[in-house]
Amino acid sequence: MPSGKRKWKIYVIHHSHTDIGYTERQEKIEQYHVDFIRQALAISEASHTAEHPEWKGFKWTCETFWAVEKFLEEATDAEKERFVQALRRGDIELSGTYLNMTELIGYELLAEMVARAGKFAEPHGLRVRSAMTADINGYSWGYAQAMADAGIEHLLSCIHTHHGMFAIGRKQFPFYWETPKGNRLLVWSGEHYMMGNDLGINPDGTLSYSIRDETPIWGIAEDHWRIAETRIGRYLAQLEKEDYPYDFALVNVMGLLRDNAAPNGRVMSFIQEWNARHGDRIELEMTTLDRYFDLVKEQDVPIPVYRGDWPDWWSDGVASTAMHTQIFRSAQRALSIVKRLDPDGRSVKAAEIEEAQRQLIMYAEHTWGYHSSISEPWHPMVQELGVRKEAYAANASRLVQRSLDRVLRDRGDVLLRAGRAFTYQVVNPFEYAIEDLAFFYLEEQWEADYYRNGLEVVDERTGEVVPHQQEKVSRGYQIAIMAKLGAGEEKRYLIREASAQPAGRTTSSTRLIGADRIHDIRDLVPLAQGEDLVRITENGIESPYVKIAWQSGAGIVSWVDKQTGKELLDPRQAHGAFTPVYEVTAGEHGDQMTVRRIMGRNRKGMNVQRSAGTLSGVKSIANGPLYAVVELLYQVEGMSHYSLFLKVYTDQPRADVSVRMHKTSVWEPENVYVSLPFVRGDGGELWFDKAGAAVRPGIDQIPGTLTDFYCIQDGLALVAPTGGLAIATPDTPLMQTGPLAFGERKVQGQAQDGTSTLYAWVLTNYWETNFKATLGGFYEFRYTLQWGARLNSPENALRVNRSANAGTVAFRSL
Repeated sequence: MPSGKRKWKIYVIHHSHTDIGYTERQEKIEQYHVDFIRQALAISEASHTAEHPEWKGFKWTCETFWAVEKFLEEATDAEKERFVQALRRGDIELSGTYLNMTELIGYELLAEMVARAGKFAEPHGLRVRSAMTADINGYSWGYAQAMADAGIEHLLSCIHTHHGMFAIGRKQFPFYWETPKGNRLLVWSGEHYMMGNDLGINPDGTLSYSIRDETPIWGIAEDHWRIAETRIGRYLAQLEKEDYPYDFALVNVMGLLRDNAAPNGRVMSFIQEWNARHGDRIELEMTTLDRYFDLVKEQDVPIPVYRGDWPDWWSDGVASTAMHTQIFRSAQRALSIVKRLDPDGRSVKAAEIEEAQRQLIMYAEHTWGYHSSISEPWHPMVQELGVRKEAYAANASRLVQRSLDRVLRDRGDVLLRAGRAFTYQVVNPFEYAIEDLAFFYLEEQWEADYYRNGLEVVDERTGEVVPHQQEKVSRGYQIAIMAKLGAGEEKRYLIREASAQPAGRTTSSTRLIGADRIHDIRDLVPLAQGEDLVRITENGIESPYVKIAWQSGAGIVSWVDKQTGKELLDPRQAHGAFTPVYEVTAGEHGDQMTVRRIMGRNRKGMNVQRSAGTLSGVKSIANGPLYAVVELLYQVEGMSHYSLFLKVYTDQPRADVSVRMHKTSVWEPENVYVSLPFVRGDGGELWFDKAGAAVRPGIDQIPGTLTDFYCIQDGLALVAPTGGLAIATPDTPLMQTGPLAFGERKVQGQAQDGTSTLYAWVLTNYWETNFKATLGGFYEFRYTLQWGARLNSPENALRVNRSANAGTVAFRSL
């Protein structure tokens, strides 16, 4: 029991954790939450009458504004008025949180989403000053800025420490979180969102989750009062032992023993009875977020200030459905382009944009499947909810691409028709200059027949013939040019018959390539004028800007910037560039849940089996005036195919890499990483593009936060005053910076081992409940690397990643 030197007060937040798809079908959960608000209204109103005086003091916090939106869509005018009146009475409170999200969501959509609750409240003379989250384990730094910009002053964070951990090294602890722009958000780092149930505050639902004692229970306890009195007393005594500075504490309680739980008036009945019995020493009070945070600010207790990112331990679910995450990210980028090209909404209606955003939000929400996805992956509910989750990405893609089609149609895009002109328009959607490939297409063989004797591409305005490169692709023939466009600039090009016949390949007397087409001896004599600008051998590829070398087995072992002579690969790292690393952890007796549960924060077991791919073959694919392509073939455990398509450019320091794999289906927990062993020399720093802010991992972070991996947006950069390397990552958001080996995990503020580690974490199925059980299938993950003196700041480097991922917008025109 507590010492008795102070009278304690426990404040209780009553809410329903919004978890879309973990316990039920997504559309059923929507119905639940609409009805929960109706129930909360009824309880609130009854508490002010003689009908239920034992419910007096009832408060309900709407954890997410998504639930409120759904209620408002369905509610009658009378219900809407009753709801607003309950808000004004303070019986029901809005949270600024829209949904509990992963870090997949981009800042543009994040900021719009967080502002919705306040926009609803303002016409009613109300303010949304506080937000709460539950069951997520971190937030991008931009999330703090988005909340501050929306007028939100406070955040209650209810971290779930399963495979995660709270920040600062302690919970039940306030701190100010300083945003990238210098605003301050008061955070209460709270307990698990069902701690009130652990303490016995809900007589209809007690559990032993955060509290483990001699009375384990999950349900309705026969000796409920004894459990509540024992646990509440012990809990407060523990706070005293930890020099807790307040005489009050905050816990959350759910009305039923599940996520997506209804409000329960009997929680208030218990509080009333508790206060009658023990209120002289330990008082309970149901409260709201605003009231609690105002109380905290009134105390004469210093509150520390922390500045930086708060990486999310639970963003790794995005790699369990990697193909759909890729589709989501592509759709999110395309939506941004639609908004840039159609800022006034002349081509696309606002309602269509809103629906596309809704689909994106629902995919990026933190629930990654039904709760038994691992234990019974064949179950109809597992399959049904998984398909629905994945459909959000597909639906977003469909809606966004249709919107982009409309924007381009209004700009002159010509659809398929006979006699269509071979004229193309290229648009830079960004507010800064770009230089990137633009792709034109000849539809199948019948359009290519017009140019049997060769073709050339002409800048329509200047009449200049533009170098191009032609490839046969699945949709016909792809014609690539290198387009240089100013901010927002558009250019037009036309394809016409070549004015000169294309030259054939003539044997060279100085190029040491044999009749067998194998080039395994370095040329002794400089190449003659007109020879390939990029040389491909069995052991490497070389352009005027880069020299890349590989070795049998080891893979890519050298990447030299020829402008400076510097090696860009770090010899201390364990694996070659883009080498695959595969991990699998065997379970005992086929128990796929237990082996995963005990992994903690390692994401693998102590008995993990780790293997790296070995380079086994090389193929030259293309070599032309713009770029050359080589394929590197690997042998690797867990996959029937793994290859790299390495595209090296002739006239700029750039290389594109496509990782292609066929992953075999395995039920055991496994991970796939792609090595990115690039050097951080010359005082260089690693920067990540997080939603709303550029951050240096391990530096720009709140103490006690995750340092093993990060969920990023468009890419990363290694930047020094003399120049840098930018790596665009359009498809794979997770970056692993901590050691791969099983062991004690280090958090921000703890001494790291000093090893420089960087991998793209592309696939995982380690979670024991709701990740997709199998990773089997075909994947392609793309990367664009650019380097040089101009990339000497994180702003410059991360900006080129954004434009590389989006590319130019090119279409057939009149």
